[in-house]
Amino acid sequence: MLFDLAKVTAHQTYNLLIGLVAPRPIAWITSTDLSGKLNAAPFSAYNYVGVDPPIVAVGVGNRPGPGVVGKDTAQNIRNTREFVINVVNEALAEAMVTTAIDFPPGVNELDIAGLKTAPSAVVSVPRIAAAPASLECRETATIEIGNSRVILGQVVAIHVNDEFIDPAGPYVRAEELHAIGRMNGLGGYVRTRDAFFRVPRTTYAEWLQANQ
Repeated sequence: MLFDLAKVTAHQTYNLLIGLVAPRPIAWITSTDLSGKLNAAPFSAYNYVGVDPPIVAVGVGNRPGPGVVGKDTAQNIRNTREFVINVVNEALAEAMVTTAIDFPPGVNELDIAGLKTAPSAVVSVPRIAAAPASLECRETATIEIGNSRVILGQVVAIHVNDEFIDPAGPYVRAEELHAIGRMNGLGGYVRTRDAFFRVPRTTYAEWLQANQ
């Protein structure tokens, strides 16, 4: 079936993209407004896009309804230029979903979810203490495109719980961290526990030797 995106609605496009661009990592973002009030919200339009410097990209749509009004996370990052991406594992899945509820202004999502924060090392925004890893970020650019925006952030510090680090690399013991990913909408997620498999990469010389 072919979908000409010039002829379908934005919601239909959304349904298709979230089913095909999957699984998606979850950026559980903590940010603060200019008065210091803390906000936490998850976003799955997220990935790293560079390492020198280390850059992550997060897509954040505007609030539904008339006008162009960014979500609290987008407004906070634009105003303070700082945020923290907290990694979500299986143990934190329900708490993460709680923070996605559209609470009225003034409600601290982390308090509702029963989560504590810990100070960050470089940025002023706190991280989620229970998260197995966190990325401290500073905004480098925000690109507004239509009814959405792409936030580019430079990672300035990374926290990883000791048990998930192999110091030889250092490497992340991702098989043990048990991060979860987003699948489609309507509460769809995927586990990484017992799901890893490896397909070794080969060099051109190795490929030639195997295919002679």
